[in-house]
Amino acid sequence: MKRFISCLIYCIVFLMLPNNIRAVEKPNIIVIFSDDHGYADLSVQGVFDDVKTPNIDFLANHGRRCSAGYVTAPQCVPSRAGLLTGRSQNRFGVESNGEDLTGFNEQLTIAERLKQRGYATGMVGKWHLGAPGDIVTHGFDDVFYTDGRWSNFDTDGNDVKAGTTFPGRYHLEQNNEAALAFIQRHHDEPFFLYLAHRAPHVPLSAPKKYLDRFTEKMPKRRRLALAMLSCIDDGVGAIRQALEQHGIEENTLIFFIGDNGAPLKIHKLDAPGGGPGWDGSLNDPFNGEKGMLTEGGIRVPFVVYWKGMLGHEGSIDDSEYRAPVSSLDVAATAASLAGIELDDSFDGVNLIPYLSGQRAGVPHNTLYWRWMSQAAVQSDGWKYLRSGPREYLFNLEQDPGEKNNLINEHPQVSTRLSSELEAWATELSPAGLKKEDAGKAVADFYDFYLEGKPAPKLPEFTAPSTAPIQGIIARSASLKHNRPVLSVTPQDKNKVPFLVLNGLKLPSTFEVRMMLKNQNGGQAKVAWRRDGERDFDNASIVTTNVPKTNKFQEVKLQVATSTRVVHLRIVLPKGDSSIQHIEAYDSSGNLLIRKQFR
Repeated sequence: MKRFISCLIYCIVFLMLPNNIRAVEKPNIIVIFSDDHGYADLSVQGVFDDVKTPNIDFLANHGRRCSAGYVTAPQCVPSRAGLLTGRSQNRFGVESNGEDLTGFNEQLTIAERLKQRGYATGMVGKWHLGAPGDIVTHGFDDVFYTDGRWSNFDTDGNDVKAGTTFPGRYHLEQNNEAALAFIQRHHDEPFFLYLAHRAPHVPLSAPKKYLDRFTEKMPKRRRLALAMLSCIDDGVGAIRQALEQHGIEENTLIFFIGDNGAPLKIHKLDAPGGGPGWDGSLNDPFNGEKGMLTEGGIRVPFVVYWKGMLGHEGSIDDSEYRAPVSSLDVAATAASLAGIELDDSFDGVNLIPYLSGQRAGVPHNTLYWRWMSQAAVQSDGWKYLRSGPREYLFNLEQDPGEKNNLINEHPQVSTRLSSELEAWATELSPAGLKKEDAGKAVADFYDFYLEGKPAPKLPEFTAPSTAPIQGIIARSASLKHNRPVLSVTPQDKNKVPFLVLNGLKLPSTFEVRMMLKNQNGGQAKVAWRRDGERDFDNASIVTTNVPKTNKFQEVKLQVATSTRVVHLRIVLPKGDSSIQHIEAYDSSGNLLIRKQFR
């Protein structure tokens, strides 16, 4: 009986599809997700002449360019959680980066759903939703994790031992090659490929052959960002060529989407010490940046391509789709095409009938967002936005750049949208909207972008007041050798201090031990960078709780990774800390390093 009902549901869904799409059973699905990629930086958007993305432009001109394409959050982790589940991540408690991922781990991803329908599934690139070894538990059989740091297949298409690393290659080229290898492995069966590039996210880097494509005078960061996007674009062209060679291009749906707006940091400068900063990408013509629910934070490049199925072989204007669409629609679209019923576990819709012109109307009458202290709702061309106690109302059809706050001119509209937003927020976890102020950083953003106030003056960066002690460097703190302890004093109450130990040669498994005293208590963390890596990864972190006490206590953090560790960051609880020693031991109890302060 259950099998009969499932078949009936599939037939109903199938008959609702356009005639030409019905002929394609279980189409391949490819989702390409760029990172911190501003709306302006596809040349097909027509914003700037210095952008060179001919292959993505081809997808847009022969498919649909969704000029009102949105993601669910202005930050990496929640945006990815929403995309992969097809549910608002606010429903399961993944509000921002650094949140507990228990709620996400309890959800079905689109990979798991498609796997149940007989699809081969692969993930290449940036995960950012837990440890790399957990990717396979979320429905992805083939994994090639960021920068070749954890893989179970190689770029030649061969199976390798889970956790194998491939260091030393340019990560974007590696990702492109891994994507092609996945297609080669599975071109004769239905497949789902999630290709998530870490670009143009910082740290910025690009080989000379890509930089040489941009000879115009521009900031260094701009050239690097455009070069990275050019490499991604080459990969898109290679993917389409591979599909054509295998005779499956007409049977493959491709999404190209950015994960959030570009970070501008107002002044377009890096934070001291190489922290977050402008990635060279731009959000024009929209207002705001990553970390805001303004259009600049959540409206992104959004392209949908399916050869011969979306019916647009003409100009850019012919291919533009202007109604709002959401990254939540990716999972819903893929599920529908695979014959999966769209029940209440999906917050998105199947886009294909709308993009192909087979269905009138718009995919969404209303879209909602909540990100920490900010929340927004868009409906009928209006957008209501709040950040703590601040309220804004914009007519996006007349003012897409969000320059004119109409909150006082249209009280009935703002009241209606505010009520709808409040009602939606009751369904979330945790429920409701935050009323308090968002904090200085967000306040500065809103003051500058929406209130027209001058940008805040960046504080002068001063190096720690002491030189490194025993090779240990402090960040956001000063060091003092008060024998028999090392005293760590925070320099900025709003920043968590951490210690840096580099130039190490530690094995893949070891334990860090500290004799630590901190009256505030809190969390201690160890993050690590492996041999061949250029950056730290959120998955490469272990954490332990430090109780409040006036006495020294031993803090232990176990590190287990896939290859040699060359760099440690030890994050301390807020407030003053005293340390008697820092040690590392291998799995047999042998001492590897010792820093004593007697």
